[in-house]
Amino acid sequence: MDEVRTVVSRDGTTIVYERYEGHGTGAGRGPAVVLVGEVPLARLLARSFPVFVYGGGSAGPYTVERELEGLAAVLEAAGPGVLALAAAAAGLPVGAVSVFEPPYAMPALPLEDAAAPVLVVDGGASPAPVRRAARALAASLPRGRHRTLTGQIHEVAPHVLAPVLAEFVTEVTEAVEVA
Repeated sequence: MDEVRTVVSRDGTTIVYERYEGHGTGAGRGPAVVLVGEVPLARLLARSFPVFVYGGGSAGPYTVERELEGLAAVLEAAGPGVLALAAAAAGLPVGAVSVFEPPYAMPALPLEDAAAPVLVVDGGASPAPVRRAARALAASLPRGRHRTLTGQIHEVAPHVLAPVLAEFVTEVTEAVEVA
């Protein structure tokens, strides 16, 4: 990790996040990528993108709304990037979203409002219900895509997932630049 920073969410909660930026040619030059609690993956993605890791855990009782306020504060510090599907559905400023094996029972989110491209990924060795849920979620999104990582389970290997995410973020960024 390059540094630990803090921001203050709308409700006044101090949010701690980590910022990773690789070193060397092209490191950290792409769009900002915001991850929720994925440090090993952050280290790999930092080779190409500035990466912000939000650990969650806003003060007070847990609610999706409070977590979104924390995510919004980190997004504001990072600029547009990749975040959780809930953030896109809530209208937070994200350029693209990727989720790995979302829960079977997604919270009631206005998915039709998720205008960002969304990549839903699952592991090919994960249980069939998990894979079906990932495909169904991708199909329900206006700009959803699905990808299966052969041989992976829910504890996906960061070195397998990182290039898939990097390709997706680069592709979305290039499409925006052309438009």
